[in-house]
Amino acid sequence: MNQAPSRFTCSASEEMVTMARNRLFHAPTVGTGGGTAQAASSATAPSRATGYRGTKVDWDRLRQRMRGALLRPGDPGFEDARKLFNPLNDDHIPVAVAQCESTSDVSEAVRAAANRVPLAARSGGHSYVGYSVPHGGLALDLRRMSAVEVQADGAATIGAGAPLREVYSRVAQANRCLPAGSCFTVGIAGVTLGGGIGVLQRRFGLTCDHLVAAEMITADGRALTASAARTPDLFWALRGGGGGNFGIVTQFTFATDPAPALTVFVVGFPPGKVPEVLSAWQPWISAAPRELWANCNILGGDVPSCRVAGCFVGLSSSCNPLLDDLISRSGVLPNRRTVQDREYFSAMRFFSGRPERESFVASSRVLSEHASSPDALASLLVGRPGVSIILDPLGGAVADVGIEQTAFPHRKAFATAQIYASATAASEAEVTRSVRDIVAGLASLGIGGGYVNYIDPALPDWARAYYGPNLERLRSIAHDYDPDEVFDFPQGLTRA
Repeated sequence: MNQAPSRFTCSASEEMVTMARNRLFHAPTVGTGGGTAQAASSATAPSRATGYRGTKVDWDRLRQRMRGALLRPGDPGFEDARKLFNPLNDDHIPVAVAQCESTSDVSEAVRAAANRVPLAARSGGHSYVGYSVPHGGLALDLRRMSAVEVQADGAATIGAGAPLREVYSRVAQANRCLPAGSCFTVGIAGVTLGGGIGVLQRRFGLTCDHLVAAEMITADGRALTASAARTPDLFWALRGGGGGNFGIVTQFTFATDPAPALTVFVVGFPPGKVPEVLSAWQPWISAAPRELWANCNILGGDVPSCRVAGCFVGLSSSCNPLLDDLISRSGVLPNRRTVQDREYFSAMRFFSGRPERESFVASSRVLSEHASSPDALASLLVGRPGVSIILDPLGGAVADVGIEQTAFPHRKAFATAQIYASATAASEAEVTRSVRDIVAGLASLGIGGGYVNYIDPALPDWARAYYGPNLERLRSIAHDYDPDEVFDFPQGLTRA
């Protein structure tokens, strides 16, 4: 149920134009919207054909049955508790926030609110469009369920509310490694359930590839353990099927690897050289050893520029020749080059970005193969300051797993693309149009698909874009575990 993206920067969220948001979150005919503020205050929600029954939630009884706090509008701490990472989502006002401290708290909250108001789990709070705090609904805040324990055999049990900073810190203390996202404030739950791309993926695979078991609460409030042996279909779906569809995961068990020595680097290039660098980067990273991960971040402006940044599993003495090769292939002298040897936690911190809340608009596409026209791709960012296209390479260990072995469908793709743009409340509509134009421009270049952790309500054919050939099986599993659409939301599998 948990929803959060993983990214190279700490800015990993998504928003719509104001009109689109009002349609999704305030229109009285949309179940996850929760209706108007008046309806929310009366603890009722609008009904869909198979949706909410209009029965009021007994908030006082739920408060008594929970170990954690239940916050309502006007209660001390409610305003802080309801806010997500992206301030553009601050207009999402839930009718309650359940600060769960145990699996029992989650079960009680689901039983109390199911089919009465929209409900969703929140871990890191980086859901692109704020789905983890449903307007007029119940947000199940899991951040107090954040314990991280690493056993002698390397197995790590991690509470669903743990942020990546805590995950990396505790795993590193045990001299172990778990590949995951970059932003330290992103929660482990959303990262894992959407697949989990990151800077170590070409060597160690996705986060979901290390999942051994998941403790969760189902739509009827039952606790179960999902694993390959006990619930093979559900376990398959939890590895890339996206947060918010099957239940609320409360704890994960992962297999970890010994922590390696790492090298981090950034190579910046002058404006006007994007086509040359991109033309060199694509075959270079495809041919590189799987120990190397390096993205290409194209920065918009009157004259776009780019930089290549990444992580190498090994020492800088082995990484530097690979970077020299990229520079030689491009024929462009960099104006910045930083290469540093680091241990595991320090390397993850290098990519962590800023912890402060940040307003932005974003979307995604997936490159099934190399972009055929680097010039045309670069031209999409001409005259667009503050907008980036971030190309993150797949391949290596990601591609070792078959497309249908887990729910994550982009195993054989070349790279994911995030379109990211800084925005304010005043500029949101204009910036959103710019991002939409770039998404359409990428489609015109034959670049389709999408990454579910970069969820986008405006993405054409979003269900097929996120899930590809795994969509039908995911729909079936979602229906099996949530036949009454308790966890319904605008881009949930119940609507796919």
